[in-house]
Amino acid sequence: METLDKFDIAILSELQTDGRLSNAELSARVGLSAAPCWRRVRALEESGFIKGYRAEIDRHKIGLGVLAFVRLDADRNTGDATSVMEEAIRKLPEIIACHYISGTGTFELQVVAQDLDSFSRFALKSLINLPNVKDLHTSFSLGEVKASSALPLGHLAAGNSP
Repeated sequence: METLDKFDIAILSELQTDGRLSNAELSARVGLSAAPCWRRVRALEESGFIKGYRAEIDRHKIGLGVLAFVRLDADRNTGDATSVMEEAIRKLPEIIACHYISGTGTFELQVVAQDLDSFSRFALKSLINLPNVKDLHTSFSLGEVKASSALPLGHLAAGNSP
């Protein structure tokens, strides 16, 4: 599957909004009969456009009230040292996202914790002791204006699909 048509884009849009839609409901919303809709969903999954399905959990409801953004500065930015650091980051469930960044620093992490004390313990026990860490710089979220994992699809409808 190399290009997406209007039905594929509609399927992606609907599933981003509600990944629990039945095939019958999805097919009605996108204007296809059930069998072709199901085949398209499977093709989108197999070609990697749809990577998976998961529940979106409210972190506050489960007691994770702190969201921190942590910039890690690496001591060395060599391939081996960075690979070891990446693997250590992947093993820490408190780190919910990690990105290579341009500019100052090597990685930008999103870290969740119950409160400031538990974040402090995590930072001092785990983050500062990650392999190859030179320094940490932390900012805390004071409130979420927008938090969505849904991707914009408008550029696909304009005929610029991959």
